[in-house]
Amino acid sequence: MPAEPAGAQALRFSLANWRISILLLVPGALLLEILHAYPVAIFGVAALALVPLASLLGDATEELAGHVGPALGGFLNATLGNATELIIAFLALQSGHVEVVKASITGSIIGNLLLVFGLAVLVGGIGRAKQTFNRTAIGANTSMLFLAVVALVMPAIFDLAVFGRLEETGETIERLSFWTAAVLLISYFASLVFTFRTHKDVFRGESHHTPTLGRGAAVAVLAAATILIALASEILVGQIEFVTKSLGWTELFVGLVIIATVCNSAEHSTA
Repeated sequence: MPAEPAGAQALRFSLANWRISILLLVPGALLLEILHAYPVAIFGVAALALVPLASLLGDATEELAGHVGPALGGFLNATLGNATELIIAFLALQSGHVEVVKASITGSIIGNLLLVFGLAVLVGGIGRAKQTFNRTAIGANTSMLFLAVVALVMPAIFDLAVFGRLEETGETIERLSFWTAAVLLISYFASLVFTFRTHKDVFRGESHHTPTLGRGAAVAVLAAATILIALASEILVGQIEFVTKSLGWTELFVGLVIIATVCNSAEHSTA
């Protein structure tokens, strides 16, 4: 029996089960935007469109990870699995919606640490009295997590210690935040060198996911999902100002709603 063409394979995977709603929601959001419909309706349809798209992005990342091994696969999951949050944050920042970006970062951290990590621990412990991990790998990941937590709270601690209150803006706090972000980026790239070069044997393990998509089809689905997410996110972000004014919501609350209902669907699909 001849192998299924990559295009048909990618299409079948993308529109499987409830993700067939992409065919209705994405064109619907685009049509409402073109017709200049009620902004709250545009916002709602665009947000709903992001749900299956984020799930598709997460599943496509998981499929591609199955072809490249556990170490690089884990990197892809950690990076591309959060692409929806990054796209929304970039577009929101470009439009001046800083509070939405804060909510995006906060929601992503909470979702990954409490939901995804907690679910992984729960499922991993079912039927096992003890779980065994590589001490070097766990130590490196824990150190990165501790550094990230310290870096996130350091500007707030500095504000309280020096000014006695939390200031949202100011040259001093902006400079501190900039250098904190620089340290985190340097640490992140150093961890890549640690994982893929100096200690790559430590992170080499057995992959437990058998991909159902070919490598080319997985890349195609990943690229298509990213483009559609960018389109839906741009429509969504464009309606935030009207939504906050008409519904009386703050930008922080809108951002948390977006992340809670939309972006964590990518993590749900790969957890």
